[in-house]
Amino acid sequence: MAEAQAPYAAGLRTVASELDDVKLPVEGTPPPWLSGTLLRNGPACFEAGDRSYRHWFDGQAMIHRFRVDGGNVTYSNRYLETPARTEALTNGRIGYREFATDPCRSLFRRLFTLFAPNPLPPSGNANVNVIPYGDRMLALTETPLPVEFDPETLRTVGVVGYEDALAAQLTTAHPHVEPGEGHLLNYSVRFGRVSQYLIHRQREGSVTRREVLAEQPVTRPSYMHSFAVTASYAVLVDFPYRVNPLALLLSGRPFIENYTWRPDEPTRITLFSLADGSVAGTYEAPAMFAFHHINAYEEEGAAGAGAGPAAVVLDLCAYPDAEIVRSLYLDRLRAGGVVAQPLPTRLRVDRRTGTVSVTRLSAEPMELPRINYRHHNGRSYRYAYGVGARNPQDPDFLNQLVKLDLESGATRTWHEPGCYPGEPVFVPAPDAAPDDEDGGAVLSVVLDAAAQSSYLLVLDAASFEELARARVPQAVPFGFHGVFTRGDGGSG
Repeated sequence: MAEAQAPYAAGLRTVASELDDVKLPVEGTPPPWLSGTLLRNGPACFEAGDRSYRHWFDGQAMIHRFRVDGGNVTYSNRYLETPARTEALTNGRIGYREFATDPCRSLFRRLFTLFAPNPLPPSGNANVNVIPYGDRMLALTETPLPVEFDPETLRTVGVVGYEDALAAQLTTAHPHVEPGEGHLLNYSVRFGRVSQYLIHRQREGSVTRREVLAEQPVTRPSYMHSFAVTASYAVLVDFPYRVNPLALLLSGRPFIENYTWRPDEPTRITLFSLADGSVAGTYEAPAMFAFHHINAYEEEGAAGAGAGPAAVVLDLCAYPDAEIVRSLYLDRLRAGGVVAQPLPTRLRVDRRTGTVSVTRLSAEPMELPRINYRHHNGRSYRYAYGVGARNPQDPDFLNQLVKLDLESGATRTWHEPGCYPGEPVFVPAPDAAPDDEDGGAVLSVVLDAAAQSSYLLVLDAASFEELARARVPQAVPFGFHGVFTRGDGGSG
């Protein structure tokens, strides 16, 4: 008897075909100003030889490109050429450690893989995000070695090495542009007997050199997929999903399976000054977990003489615990079932009282959040966009797009039965004023389960109504993050 599969299983199957500028049939009319390139990143190969990767986050990276111009849309896709991909193709085996798949059985190899200042050889499986930086286009994952690719051909240029002495083994695929500066900020973890959280800055135009802004010792590091930034602070929200670094060496388990959920411990929030790296405060909130921050900003008013803002607001997509990590193993996803959904949640840090209040912003689930980043990153904002589940208790996956109005709490949704959208990328209209926060379009790559293919969906950001769709002649596997770039150098 054939094994039952979820209706969205086509989004979790390996793609064999690499297409080049295929013209797509377009239904409807995209905005006449929408001209540029949407680049998407995500896993697209889930096997090596006769062995399967274990987790959605483990699959081999593929870049997808949608070019939009004058109502015409073309599609291209190409695998990143990485050591992990080469090993799988050449020798038919999984040769590198991934998020939840680990072929390494040697303690000696683990020592070099996890604790060497520059882990060698790197997997290069940068399957999480895409960012333009300077004149380069970079694919990112949670190891601190981005992979450059050519946005015109999608060919891989190579792993980008750093010309600095910053030794770390783990980072995020979600660096932030420093508000008002243009520098790139990120956080990393240096594992050791006493581990370190590092906040570091890459000055504008410098792709290969990082400057450590702040260091904080930690005995059991938390798994933090992203962090927050405001006008004055880099903010770490340290969830009680922690690891003993020795377990990474000695347990014999894949990377993420060494982390333990500790529900009796608090969520810790640390504010690091962007001016000098000093700790401006550490605060505690109830236990929770999140992959993604939505945005953060400071409230006016003073915490005290020379003490900075009175409050810091942190919005994130919060789960009650870390069970979602296990829910995303491929065997569980492909079989179908209820997948935990996060709720948009606000942590307000009152720096005068040292307390943290927790508020649900909506009962509508939201994940893979995006905002009008150009004008509202690290600043107060009104609108957020994400994916969610229409009926969170049903055995289904992410099946709708959500727009949240943070002032009123109202939501708008886009849903079509049997269709599964990916991350919504907000693209500002070129003539939109800075205070016209939702003046633009929202783009999402949607799997049509019945057709076993995908399409690029274009919504009006203000009304959240469909404007157009462009059908791809194959299924685009579920991915994670991407960026829209315009010919004038702007991005969404």
